[in-house]
Amino acid sequence: MKTVTAAVIEKNGRILLTRRSHGQIFAGRWEFPGGKQEPGETLAACLEREIREELSVTVRAGEIYAESIFCSERGAIRLVAMKADLGDEEIRLSVHDRYAWVERARLADYDLSPADIPIARKLSKEAS
Repeated sequence: MKTVTAAVIEKNGRILLTRRSHGQIFAGRWEFPGGKQEPGETLAACLEREIREELSVTVRAGEIYAESIFCSERGAIRLVAMKADLGDEEIRLSVHDRYAWVERARLADYDLSPADIPIARKLSKEAS
């Protein structure tokens, strides 16, 4: 099973989502940014590297917020969502085509990738 990290980045009461570009699996769907853990890499190092590569910003990985398992014909992934603090740089997308800062209560309005849905639900519940 592959382990994938996802950043839960909050700013001014909103959560960062990114949309997968055309040509990717789940293209057009929204997700918490992050990516696959490399052999020998800690979860925190993975998250910080992936955000730097995908968004051209630095984050400091924090505690694990939630986990979900998603199985498909391509195999199973374990998605580990971690709280992360964003630096002051401007986001520049490389593998996504859009990003949005979303109120917790509105996360369900976005067409999320399947593995991200349980994390969004947990965040939304905390908004009420």
